[in-house]
Amino acid sequence: MSSWRPLLLGMLAVWLPPRPSAFAQAPGQLDSSPTLFSVMAAINAAGYDADINSPNNHPLRAALRQWVTAHNPSSLNDLRRFFQAHRRETPAAELGQYVAWALSVDGPPSFNSRFSPNQVPPQALALEGLGPLLARFYSEAALDQAWKQAQPSYDEAIARYHQPVSQAVFDSNAYLRNPTSGARGRRFQIFIDLLAAPNFVQTLSLADDYFVVITPSPEPRVRDVRHAYLHYLIDPLAIRNAAALDKKRALGDFALASPILDEAYRNDFTLLAGMSLVKAVESRLDATQAPSLVSQAMSEGFVLTAAFHDALLIFEKQDQSLALYLPRMIADIDRAREDRRIAQVQFASQRSARVVPVQAPKPVELSAAAQAAADAERLYEKRDLPAARAACRRVLEQPAPRPLQARAYFALARIAALEKQPGLSQQLFERSLELDPEPYERAWSHVYLARLATAAQDSAAALLHYQSALAVQGASEGARKAAQTEMQSPALAPKPSPDHQ
Repeated sequence: MSSWRPLLLGMLAVWLPPRPSAFAQAPGQLDSSPTLFSVMAAINAAGYDADINSPNNHPLRAALRQWVTAHNPSSLNDLRRFFQAHRRETPAAELGQYVAWALSVDGPPSFNSRFSPNQVPPQALALEGLGPLLARFYSEAALDQAWKQAQPSYDEAIARYHQPVSQAVFDSNAYLRNPTSGARGRRFQIFIDLLAAPNFVQTLSLADDYFVVITPSPEPRVRDVRHAYLHYLIDPLAIRNAAALDKKRALGDFALASPILDEAYRNDFTLLAGMSLVKAVESRLDATQAPSLVSQAMSEGFVLTAAFHDALLIFEKQDQSLALYLPRMIADIDRAREDRRIAQVQFASQRSARVVPVQAPKPVELSAAAQAAADAERLYEKRDLPAARAACRRVLEQPAPRPLQARAYFALARIAALEKQPGLSQQLFERSLELDPEPYERAWSHVYLARLATAAQDSAAALLHYQSALAVQGASEGARKAAQTEMQSPALAPKPSPDHQ
């Protein structure tokens, strides 16, 4: 065996992380966030009591409060004063500002801002000074340990969402004939938050990322996730076609009669049109409810919904993607016909309430292949490698989707590395990349192949793999940080030519 291989195997044993308490989710991820966890732990301790007696709260919320009480951090009084000084008028607004702040900062323990002030959401800017205070609280309350102990709860919550969200994203992409899961360079990220008040879904667009934060609920909020994902896909298309939409602007005047239409839609016709298109697509995805969904959207002031719904019936009979077909849809909107149609609309005086049931959540049923893949991850993390390998083989013996096969090969590659078979490990990582893996497997496979190339003193190949990892949309933060850090290694620095030695 070459002299570098024992060193390589030792490095892989350290570098190979367990799959995170999240399932890779095309095009982004379904995940938990230590930053959100820390922020929510802090405000719960400081007086955030929204829906504290609701049966839909996750037990972790009460357990975390007890954890903080037991650690009695000296920063708690300062944190309480900060929280009281930044109370908001509604529970949604109060939660929203802390979610926005958490998404705009680096993770623990520093909580430094990731953006310049002009890029930070206004509600997050209002919380200036929270970073140093939260850093003190994080250390004094031993939140790093609390986060580790909370992982099984997040694993369970994420598992509930994985299959239905995957299906919702797949259905949306298939209907829109969308091959790229959004604009290049953008990312759709779902975070599960177990410490906030239940039955909230918060969305935020921040730089090139579109975030959805989901709090506990009896049933998975899959339609809300799908709604957010459709916005992520459709909003850029509406902006791209703003000039064409502007020719239909007069129709937006009808929407001003709606007493419940938000001010943002009154002032921005492109925004109004984008939401109308989202609602029209939802009506086609839920075709049996289409008439009532279109009628409700029109009554709420989204006055182009019916026109887009009719246009989608034609869209479905041709082969172009929505991105290519949308200009024709807009051009075909007949203003006179829509004038007559909108004139018949009875605008609603109040928004329809979403009824949230109080009941135990139903377990998610996984396919045999998906269950085998989940078993493989669980067994790998327990280092039961023979059983994990057998579970991977069960995946590959079935007609599983390509990304699921890629996950199995990815797991087999890690097993080969732990069993000191670097050549086989390399082949399996490369096979995983051939099978349309999800962002988690794709990015980490490139990182591992870069490490193999580094150990083999092939710096050019290593750099290419690190660059490929960084180019993966929706890659995990761990993979991105690993690639960014490791590609700066002295081992990859250009060697001086003999003339300069």
